[in-house]
Amino acid sequence: MPLKDRIQEAAAFIAPRIADAPDIAIILGSGLGGLAELIEVDTAIDYQVIPYFKESGAPGHEGRLLFGKVAGKSIACMQGRLHYYEGNSAEDTVFPLQVLNALGAKTLLVTNAAGGINTEFEVGDIMLITDHINLTGASPLTMGDEQGLYDFLDMSYAYTPKLHETVRAVAKAQNLTLREGVYLGLRGPSFETPAEIRAFRIWGADAVGMSTIFEVITANQVGMQTIGLSLITNMAAGILDQPLSGEEVMQTAAFAAEKMQNLALGILSELRT
Repeated sequence: MPLKDRIQEAAAFIAPRIADAPDIAIILGSGLGGLAELIEVDTAIDYQVIPYFKESGAPGHEGRLLFGKVAGKSIACMQGRLHYYEGNSAEDTVFPLQVLNALGAKTLLVTNAAGGINTEFEVGDIMLITDHINLTGASPLTMGDEQGLYDFLDMSYAYTPKLHETVRAVAKAQNLTLREGVYLGLRGPSFETPAEIRAFRIWGADAVGMSTIFEVITANQVGMQTIGLSLITNMAAGILDQPLSGEEVMQTAAFAAEKMQNLALGILSELRT
């Protein structure tokens, strides 16, 4: 079945089950599922019951869509994302976002847990993503459309510049130290080697992770405004003399949850829809 038809079928399944069409889509990263507590939820739908959705199998990802309100805004929240390293195609990972856009979402707030490459960063910092480097070796656009046409997409402003000022203003009002920088995306699931991290730092990367890239490409393709936030849950390989683990990521995310929740709430309160 053509992609357009699959998107419409999934959207048609969801639409009668929700009270309002979403204005804003939120994607929650590893260990950040607690941000869902911000939402006055009226509908929760497991991925597994939605046509053509894949299940999320990564730790800390619930695998369900939440619909409701935050600060008077209609929200659709992916409580858990799909990862490339889970065996999904690049196209699979962005299908939920395409469906949310079809339902009405025009703004994306995407979050992730990331390793800090910039040595000025500290564990628990929040970084506003200003740009990214795609080293996954893939793109959700490579299949083209049903006519075999490819979208040679301009990514000059992948993360909406005018929304950066909103994030900075909210962080300042909350007396929050907001880092800014470039996110580098890899397939995973193994962590990087110290040599890779040294190379990435030379290339201009400030944080590294295993998600977000495909979703931001797709958001740009369909014309969504985009804000990206990384929670620095660990320092990348070779910076600190300690092993890396998924457990550390989850623990740090839990520790910094309130800070991230307050920033997200402030941003959502200020967004115009």
